Amino acid sequence: MAVSIVTFGTVDSTSFVFPLSPLYPLSLEKPQFPHSNNPMDLAPEELQFLTIPHILRESILIPKRSPKTFYLITLTLIFPLSFAILAHSLFTHPLLVQLQNPFADPIQTRHRWTKLLSFQFCYLIFLFAFSLLSTAAVVFTVASLYTSKPVSYSSTLSAIPKVFKRLFVTFLWVSLLMIIYNFIFLAFLVLLVLAIDTQNYFLFFFSVIVIFILFLVVHVYITALWHLASVVSVLEPIYGFSAMRKSYELLKGKTRFAGVLVFAYLAICATISVIFGAVVVHGGDGYGVFVRIVVGGFLVGVLVIVNLVGLLVQSVFYYVCKSFHHQGIDKLALHDHLGGYLGEYVPLKSSIQMDSLDA
Repeated sequence: MAVSIVTFGTVDSTSFVFPLSPLYPLSLEKPQFPHSNNPMDLAPEELQFLTIPHILRESILIPKRSPKTFYLITLTLIFPLSFAILAHSLFTHPLLVQLQNPFADPIQTRHRWTKLLSFQFCYLIFLFAFSLLSTAAVVFTVASLYTSKPVSYSSTLSAIPKVFKRLFVTFLWVSLLMIIYNFIFLAFLVLLVLAIDTQNYFLFFFSVIVIFILFLVVHVYITALWHLASVVSVLEPIYGFSAMRKSYELLKGKTRFAGVLVFAYLAICATISVIFGAVVVHGGDGYGVFVRIVVGGFLVGVLVIVNLVGLLVQSVFYYVCKSFHHQGIDKLALHDHLGGYLGEYVPLKSSIQMDSLDA
C-alpha cells in the first residue's frame, strides 16, 4: 500500500477553509456545513467538526480549483502507480506457474527465479518512488492552493526533488517500524501453524485473535501514522522521526476517524485487486480477451480515482487534526515554506505553525 500502497497512500491536502457562518460562538451544537464550490473557505476553527462524509466531499472538490494541474499529476504519477499495482501480477503469475513445475529443468528454474526476483525488485523500487512522488505532488499542490500561491504543474515538479528527500527520510523510519511489526506478525503466524499441528486449541484461538488485532488495529494505525507523517514532512519544518512523533500527537482524539478512513481505503484496494486477479489474471478460461481488457482498464481507472481521493483526504485530515488540537496554520509562513522548495527567498523567522498560543 503509497499505496500501501495500496497506501494506503498513499493522500494529501492543505488547509482548507470552508464558507461558514460567522465563527461559531458558545453554542454546543456542531455547525452545519453547506455545500460549497470552494472547499477552501471554511474557518480553520471549524475544520475539527468535519465528519467523514464532509472530509470526503471537500477532498473531491479540491481538484476543481486547478483541474489542469491535477489532471497532469494524475496522468503522469498516479496512473503509472495504479497501473503498476495491478498489472505486475500479469507478469509474475506466468513465472510462478512455471516455478511450480516439479519436472522443470534446474537451469531454467534458476533463470526464472532470477527473472522473478529482478522483476520484483524493480517493481518495488518503482512503487516506492511513484508513491512518494504522488504524495509530494498532491500535498504541495493542495498547500499552494490553500495559501493562494500560483499553482502549475511545472512549479509542482520543481518542488518535488526537495520534498522527495524529506518524504524519503520519513519513509525509512516508517519502514523500520513496519519491519518490527512484520517480525511480530510472522512470529504469531508460525505460532498459529504450530497450534494447528499440535491441535492446541487454546494456542490456536490466541494466535488468531492476536493476528486479527495486529492487522485491524496495529497495521491500520501504522498506515494512518505514515500517511499523516508524510503530510507533516511536506508542510512543516520537520521530517523523519520528528514527523512521526508529530503525527502520533495529531492522531490523538482522531484515531477512530483515521482508522475508518484507512480501513476503507485498504478494503477498496483489496477488493479491486481481488477482482482484477480473478477476471484479468486468472480468468483466461472463463472470460474472453475483450472482457478482460475492458474489466482491467475499468479497474485501473477506479484505482486511480481511489488513490487520488486518498491523497486528498490525507491532506484534509491533517488540517482537521490541526484544528482539533487548536494548532493554527500561519498562511504567510506556509507560503514562505512552500516557496523554499522552489528556491524562493524564505525569511529567517518564518514559522510554519503556531502550535498553540501558549507555546
